[in-house]
Amino acid sequence: MKPWIALVVVLLLACGGFVAAGPYIAIHGIRNALAEQDTGKLERYVDFPTLRINLRAQLQDRIVRAAGIETQSSFLGSIALSLAGGAAGIGVDAMVTPTGIAAILQGHSVWKRATGDTANGDTYGPPRPAEPLKQVSGHYNSLSRFTATTQTDGDAPMTFVFERQGIVWKLVDIQLPR
Repeated sequence: MKPWIALVVVLLLACGGFVAAGPYIAIHGIRNALAEQDTGKLERYVDFPTLRINLRAQLQDRIVRAAGIETQSSFLGSIALSLAGGAAGIGVDAMVTPTGIAAILQGHSVWKRATGDTANGDTYGPPRPAEPLKQVSGHYNSLSRFTATTQTDGDAPMTFVFERQGIVWKLVDIQLPR
């Protein structure tokens, strides 16, 4: 009987360790998918519908705040804000998909080749891969929420939010720098 109890304890510890390491596994998976430009692999680590909703809300909020109170209170301003928010939503919906990410990565590759920013310095060599999660500092906010923060080129913090869905972790939000 004791070997069975030990086996169950070991299995529970292994499962707990896997769940605890999950955000780091997801970060590593996203980095590899971006480096390989494999959008199919990216889908395993990104919850695209939730990410679209969160990014759309951030952009619409940013547009309203940038417009100011005077624009918000006028009739024509409110119509313009509605149109701008709709356009931002459409843009987010188009870009935050596996196909949209593939297009961004393809444009990234062409731009990197054109500017000579390649992995080996050769103009015809492979472009240097995109690495938004290169140096992150992460922490658990709860048992099912993890945030990883990195610095942009302008030293503004950008936070990637991961949530546990079952035993796997997925990217659900990117808090853009202000």
